[in-house]
Amino acid sequence: MDIRKVKKLIDLLDESGIHEIEIHEGEESVRITRSPPNAQNFVAPPAMPVPTAAPAPAAEAMPAAAEPSQPEPAGHRVTAPMVGTFYRAPSPGARPFVEVGTTVAIGDTLCIIEAMKMLNPIEADKAGTIRDALVENGHPVEYGQPLFIIE
Repeated sequence: MDIRKVKKLIDLLDESGIHEIEIHEGEESVRITRSPPNAQNFVAPPAMPVPTAAPAPAAEAMPAAAEPSQPEPAGHRVTAPMVGTFYRAPSPGARPFVEVGTTVAIGDTLCIIEAMKMLNPIEADKAGTIRDALVENGHPVEYGQPLFIIE
């Protein structure tokens, strides 16, 4: 395949916003893939303009809305290292890995997070006692979401 055609395909890819193109000419073929933008390179859409003549009571209400409704639980937080589905036990009907009040050592399995059909054990990174389990079994979790509190 002629290099000029490949360059034109690359230009077409850049102009159109398409992430991948594959062309076959006889026995020759070329596939050009552009990786999607990384989270680091993501540009957020412009913020909505704020009305200039906002009433004073609305401005006073904003700080109250920013305050958390519940205080942060004290103790060491074990957070989700990935996005996925939270499971407290190794299989349905099995005993949970830990319960509130269970004493754990560093490296003990606390739960499993299923992500992309992979079961990922989440281990304690601090020794202590489980004071609170913050997620229900089978619920989705986000990256950085608190799962357990260890005292």
